[in-house]
Amino acid sequence: MQARDIMTRSVVTVTATTTVHEAATLLASNGFTALPVVDDDGALVGLVTEVDLLRDRFPHDPRFYCSDEGSVRAPDTRAPAATVGGVMTTPPASVRAGADVVDLVAIMRADGLRSMPVVDGPRLVGIVTRRDLVRILTRDDAAVATDVRHQLEIYGGLGRWTVGVDGGAVTITDALDDPTDRHVATVLAEAVRGVTVVHMAPARSDTVHIDAEGTS
Repeated sequence: MQARDIMTRSVVTVTATTTVHEAATLLASNGFTALPVVDDDGALVGLVTEVDLLRDRFPHDPRFYCSDEGSVRAPDTRAPAATVGGVMTTPPASVRAGADVVDLVAIMRADGLRSMPVVDGPRLVGIVTRRDLVRILTRDDAAVATDVRHQLEIYGGLGRWTVGVDGGAVTITDALDDPTDRHVATVLAEAVRGVTVVHMAPARSDTVHIDAEGTS
């Protein structure tokens, strides 16, 4: 499975000149955790996250500095940035549309990222979030089985494959029990959304073998 298979293509973006208030409103109203920052040509130039927007944004509570001795709070010297360009992370982490989801997840875990922009050259073409990845794991087993079976039938014909799915774990039985096709079937199944692991089961001894045209 590749990044293009699961990414959101209609991405809400901002520019470096977008105000912090506008960016915060977009995050809050859409339930996002980050926004890609693009230039006028749609090229990815940064990423602004919830944490970025919080930087130097809140004044100290004056009550914290009150005491019996009458201590006075030091002057507020904060100078919070007004626009996204002043708080965004740049250069941002990103992956190509053809990146393996395994590699994408590894980067997100290692760097603690909640969103990963997807690019084609410099241009932003999508985004993958942790929520997108978790949603794949909840895909219905019957839907996964249907998609796996469809891919296998395109490759090897009707009536040849038996597919079972349990919690994303796929078990495939090939009536022809061909070693080369077992490998191809595994690769095809692993590319289906919602598949977590693929097992190839040996064909039963009483299985009716079929020829390449699908006849017994």
